[in-house]
Amino acid sequence: MLTYPIKFDPILKEKIWGGQKLKSLLNKESDLTNVGESWEISDIDNGVSVVNNGALKGKTLKDLLNTYKAALIGDKNYKVFGNKFPLLIKFIDAEKDLSIQLHPNDALAAKRHNSFGKTEMWYVLQAEKDANLIVGFNQEMNSETYLKHLKAKTLPEILNFDPVKEGDSYFIEVGRVHAIGAGVMLAEIQQTSDRTYRVYDWDRVDANGNERELHNDLAIDAIDFNLENDYKVNYSKSINQVNEMVDCPYFTTNYLEITNTIKKENKVDSFIIYMCVSGEVEIETANATERIIKGETVLIPAAIKTFQISSKNAKLLEVYV
Repeated sequence: MLTYPIKFDPILKEKIWGGQKLKSLLNKESDLTNVGESWEISDIDNGVSVVNNGALKGKTLKDLLNTYKAALIGDKNYKVFGNKFPLLIKFIDAEKDLSIQLHPNDALAAKRHNSFGKTEMWYVLQAEKDANLIVGFNQEMNSETYLKHLKAKTLPEILNFDPVKEGDSYFIEVGRVHAIGAGVMLAEIQQTSDRTYRVYDWDRVDANGNERELHNDLAIDAIDFNLENDYKVNYSKSINQVNEMVDCPYFTTNYLEITNTIKKENKVDSFIIYMCVSGEVEIETANATERIIKGETVLIPAAIKTFQISSKNAKLLEVYV
């Protein structure tokens, strides 16, 4: 049964900061008003992905893991993660600024929440003029200075605002203070975790006049004040080749720009995910062909060892563990 590229129904999430781009630019169907996130591949308990193509249509990602185990995710991954998919794959549209936040590391997340930490990366698909991301601090920082600004509600004064454009990519380590700015749509690859410590939310309130919960007591010992400003991902864009973007213990992400047919061989003992960020491609295995367009995501099971990707002009993010 694991002989073809697997697609899943997107799980759309309404957010106070969300907008319309996931519907208008990425063709996501939804009756929600402010769509902030599209969970493309998820094993989070409150949002488990469901297959929408082929012989496995209607099965959940948990069903696939329970049934196919290492054949789905690879031998080494199954030994580490068992019947838990290690990544959460998303598209995000920020019509308004997200809260300033950070994520706990594996040790803190396990101790406090029985969860993984949340190392993640971003790839910008589209950005309005003057849009930015907040990543890290704009000066050397310590807890005393940070808390002074937090108390005075002047936290943005010490944060680094990075102007962004399509194709920019960022690696967000655990403990790094960050936020997606208004006008940015991006792809996000992260550990399977929904643990976020929100530290500042621009003093906004919901329709009932309520502020969103902050997590400053949890956050203060989760912030890594010593992180270097090495968050911007520099990567090459050679055509019809694999261009490494991020290689960390939790995932590897590569950039592929396809203008022809390339043959692929899975030598990494892992599933491989493709997120189409521009154009359209056909992925052909020995038994099936699947087409994906901009805004779609597909999973190649670890059991599929050879396949080919064809396109006249497409850009893909390739992800595996």
